[in-house]
Amino acid sequence: MMSWQTILAIGSGGFIGAILRAYLNGLISHKIPHVLPFGTLGVNLLGSFIMGALFAYFMQNSAIPIHLKSFLTTGLLGALTTYSTFAIESFWMIEGGSLMLAALNMSLNVFGTVMMAGGGYYLIQNLFKS
Repeated sequence: MMSWQTILAIGSGGFIGAILRAYLNGLISHKIPHVLPFGTLGVNLLGSFIMGALFAYFMQNSAIPIHLKSFLTTGLLGALTTYSTFAIESFWMIEGGSLMLAALNMSLNVFGTVMMAGGGYYLIQNLFKS
């Protein structure tokens, strides 16, 4: 069972993450002309990289409180990344007949986020090897 402190940490992180998602998504979408939803891709890639980096850091620093881990991962990054938005945007592309764009969008999001999570993880792992 989760403590009330962990629930509050997740909720607080989610509040901030959702605002960051809306802001960054809008900023990227405004700055980059596109046929793909680069705002969604951008927050998914960024969030995945940070998630990988955080988990590597947590593995090196076991003294980090569970509340902080929950705030950053489940709360902040859970709300920052946008899997459901990615899913509906991809569906709309398919529904509109843009199968190639939908496939590109899905590939970039799925493979890109896994690669970014690994990149963040290995970056932090290598920084701690020194």
